[in-house]
Amino acid sequence: MSTEVVQGEGKKASEPAKTSPVKYFLSGGFGGICTVVAGHPLDTIKVRLQTMPVPGPGQTPLYSGTFDCAKKTIKQEGVRGLYKGMGAPLVGVAPIFAISFFGFGVGKRLLGSEEEELGLPKLFLAGAFSGIFTTAVMAPGERIKCLLQIQHGMAQPKYSGPNDVVRQLYKEGGIRSIYKGTVATLLRDVPASGMYFMTYEWIQKYLKPLGGEDNTQLNLLKTIFAGGMAGIFNWAVGMPADVIKSRLQTAPEGMYSGVGQVFKSLLKEGGPAALYKGVIPVMLRAFPANAACFLGFEACMTFLNAVAPNL
Repeated sequence: MSTEVVQGEGKKASEPAKTSPVKYFLSGGFGGICTVVAGHPLDTIKVRLQTMPVPGPGQTPLYSGTFDCAKKTIKQEGVRGLYKGMGAPLVGVAPIFAISFFGFGVGKRLLGSEEEELGLPKLFLAGAFSGIFTTAVMAPGERIKCLLQIQHGMAQPKYSGPNDVVRQLYKEGGIRSIYKGTVATLLRDVPASGMYFMTYEWIQKYLKPLGGEDNTQLNLLKTIFAGGMAGIFNWAVGMPADVIKSRLQTAPEGMYSGVGQVFKSLLKEGGPAALYKGVIPVMLRAFPANAACFLGFEACMTFLNAVAPNL
């Protein structure tokens, strides 16, 4: 996602200087959908690696790694198994993207005037501020997604789909059960969002002299590269909290008292490396998923400008 495009604080050669918020929302939502479709299979693998049972003495792990997990999932469940739980993020992605960039814009205004070029620390704080905005939508969506993703080829899965997850969680523990893992989501998204926006802005600024304003193709490649790298740095910061979140959100009720207990349990099981379970599929996903987002955003914006120039 491009902060210049979504917030309207910069100009791109391929777009008009001013575009309505409706176009920003629709294009951002479509870009987010492209992100989910492109990256969900690796996200499923990540969650399964993060939540697989700890092998006992003499037992082999359920999965030996990323590719073993992918192979076993496809063998047992077909390619569709890699897309389990995709409904929840698809439904929530448009408002999440809109809220995220809205929060970033508010954060920038709080930290400086519109004419002021913020330094890296302030950009990080503005991005971190956006992570607070998205948690209300992100936490329940992540809970639903993870519970569906860990249904490993069950003959009789507990949940038939996102709506069934919500129904059963509400019946078991009310709204509190649906929002389980909210603190862990905050611990992940606040610093990770700060790193995401700061990295994106810095790379765009660093590459700005290349190509000039009229080179649309090169500017698009710069945007894709900046977004992809921002995604990688985002996960480098957010990965430990994501492991904790996945473990907490998929654990049976009463197994953990909170984030602290999950953290201690992970360290006891595998040391600091346990906090980076699933890091390979995450990093494999980060760049192409963000590239898909930006390509989707640009394609949708071009389409809307052509069919509804006055919208």
